[in-house]
Amino acid sequence: MNSLNLTKLLNIKYPIIQAPMFLVSNTLMVVEAMKSGIAGCIPALNYRTLEELREAIKELKAAKVEGGAFGFNLIVNKSNLKYKDQLTVICEEGVDFIITSLGSPEETIKQAHKNNIKVFCDVVDLKFAKKVENLGADAIIAVNNEAGGHRGNKSPEELIKELSANCSIPIISAGGVGCKKDIDEMLSYGAAGVSVGSPFIASKEASITDEYKNACVTYGASDIVMTERISGTPCTVINTPYVQKIGTKQTWIESVLNKNKTLKKWVKLIRFSIGMNATKNAATKATYKTVWVAGPSIEHTTKILSVKNIVAKLIN
Repeated sequence: MNSLNLTKLLNIKYPIIQAPMFLVSNTLMVVEAMKSGIAGCIPALNYRTLEELREAIKELKAAKVEGGAFGFNLIVNKSNLKYKDQLTVICEEGVDFIITSLGSPEETIKQAHKNNIKVFCDVVDLKFAKKVENLGADAIIAVNNEAGGHRGNKSPEELIKELSANCSIPIISAGGVGCKKDIDEMLSYGAAGVSVGSPFIASKEASITDEYKNACVTYGASDIVMTERISGTPCTVINTPYVQKIGTKQTWIESVLNKNKTLKKWVKLIRFSIGMNATKNAATKATYKTVWVAGPSIEHTTKILSVKNIVAKLIN
């Protein structure tokens, strides 16, 4: 077990990362997060071009304040065709940390460490936690069964305790945090800090539709369901009438194609692309096709607030 707290690891005031959220996270949110004494992270895939990604990093470097930190999230598997170029840009420009998801972080760790960038890796179990620790990861993001988006199978308590007892690098808990009591609980299990996403969806700074933000206010924990219809990997979404209509299971043809070894990779790529477009349209346009990604911690979201006020709620 490593006793290094997230505040020391990233030189921030509070042990919180504003989690990277596809289409939701932006530079304005992260700037406000840094001003509030926490770290902020954005998925590299939120930027269409490498030049846009480069400009975002420059903007965050210029806005960085004492007691704040920023990073980017990389999807490191074959479905992200931009991965290697994104990694190059991030290393060239320089950030505080990278969070890796859905694949082997080996190359990311190698390149990032050459540029004094820390790497935190998403894991859902002990097997992968030990793998990334052996590869040289600086911390583990323990994705539990209360996370929004792609989530794990174990409860926060079970996962944090298992990982902190068997790993020597810091454990950052992801999922199930909507208020200060939740943070205190995660830290009591042995976490060095927390990654918090869903409470920031309904922030004034998020560049998504008011419909999406209001859904996080209106719906609660009991309205979150798992769907295989977005990226092919089970993902949590708000159970809107549209989600109920299309169902949450793969179609029979998707299921058959996913079992074909030759076609599996291409099916995943196509499913990933279709799913990302559906999520983008729901997040950025007024549409009846509402596939809104969120986790059960929206239970604590009662109104649309600024990032500054959301952080204040989490720490007070």
